Order: sequence, then structure tokens, then C-alpha cells
Amino acid sequence: MSFDWAYFFSRIVDPGEPYMAALGRTIAMAVLAMALGLLIGLVVGFGRLSRYAVIRAACGFYVWLIRGIPVLVLLVMLFSGMAAAGLFRFSDLNIAGFKLTASFQAAVVGLAIHEGAYMAEIVRNGIQAVARGQIEAARSLGMGPWLVTWRIVIPQATRVIVPPLGNDFNHMLKTTSLASVIGVQEIFQITESLSATTFKTFELLSVVALNYLLLTAIWNVIQGVIETRLRAHELDESVRGWWQSLLYYLKPRASTVERRS
Repeated sequence: MSFDWAYFFSRIVDPGEPYMAALGRTIAMAVLAMALGLLIGLVVGFGRLSRYAVIRAACGFYVWLIRGIPVLVLLVMLFSGMAAAGLFRFSDLNIAGFKLTASFQAAVVGLAIHEGAYMAEIVRNGIQAVARGQIEAARSLGMGPWLVTWRIVIPQATRVIVPPLGNDFNHMLKTTSLASVIGVQEIFQITESLSATTFKTFELLSVVALNYLLLTAIWNVIQGVIETRLRAHELDESVRGWWQSLLYYLKPRASTVERRS
């Protein structure tokens, strides 16, 4: 069986309204899950550094537990397992004219819980990267714990947190494909439905793979812009604008030995 190039290009040019709706659903699911995961990560990350042993132990247990459970198992447990056990059942919601299906809600919550465990470690490492001398100096000036966190810790920790956070969102865009198992109508699930009726399996999978590649490529550019803005003070004074900053970091650099010579 040969590859149907005509069908492949037709699906790229005109993927159809259901596929575009599924693409929007995929992006929305990734953004919502990442935002909730970041909030969970901030709480758990700070909790991992708490002065109270009970809080540290509880946050550490959460990180250990969630990082040890596969995402697919977690999604099925939330959507099907909890309903079967009579603990909780997701139901469809209508918010501002948008319908949030039960499977979509379960996917967002499951992905957020999973992401929160990894974000907690990223946040913890970012906080620990801040020099203790600066924190002590701020306290000596009369700043309270919250003011020190807001003015000293968070701005400096952000520079450490953003690169791995961006990489995690890149991974999140691809992990959303697992939500198809619990019935979320995202691009991979739509592709499987189309392949069952058209028998153009490889062509359709090539299209969806290209779309995932495009999504991650676009995010890589956005992440590069964010990182260069955060490192603006490290750039040469002759560099102006985010695009010049991005090119500045992409161009080859001389090694330390060459610069010293």
C-alpha cells in the first residue's frame, strides 16, 4: 500500500471543522493543566522548604506518590476509578456558553496533579538557588517573610524556574494525547476516529504528528523570547529588542579559553 500524498496534503490544507475544534481543545487542555499545575507546584514547592516537619513530609509524600504513578493510570483512576468506587463522578458543565465535558475536566485535573509534582521540585530548586546572603540582608532591613518572598526570592527564582517550566509545557502539549483514552475529543482521538472510517491511518498519523511538531516549535520560539527578556541584563548594550536578543543567544560564542587569550 502506497502513501496517499494527495490525501495527506488535503488534510493539511483543510483539516475540517471537527479537527480544528479538537486542536483548540488540545491547546486549552494543555494551558489549563499547566496553569493549575504551576499553582500546585508553588504551594508544594514552598511546603517542601517549610520549617514544619509535618508540612515537609506531606509535600514530599505528594511528590513521591504522583511522580511514581503513570499519567495514563492517573487519568483513568480519576475519570473511571473514582466513579466506580462511588467516591466522585465528573459531570458536564456549562460555563459562559462553553461546555466542559466530564472527560475534559478529569483530563485537566489529572494532568495538573501530575504536573504539580514536577513543578514543585522545579520551584524548590529555584528558591534554593537564591543566595542566602540576599535573604538575610533583606531581613536585616526589616522586611517580613512575605515581603522577602515577593521582592527578593520570587524575582530571582523565576530566572531559574522559567527554562524547565517551558520544557515541561512542551512536554504537556504532547502528553494531552493520553486524554484520548478517557474520551476527550482532542486531535489524537479525532485522528483515530477518522482513520477507522477512511483507512488512511499512516497519512492521518503523519498529519497529527506534524501538528504536534508545529505546536512545540511555536512554543520553543515563545520560550526563547521569554528567556531572553529575563536575561536582558546579561546582553551587550548594543543588543536591542527581543528578536536581536534571541539572535544574540543563537549565534556561536567563543570559548572561555579563547576569550582569555
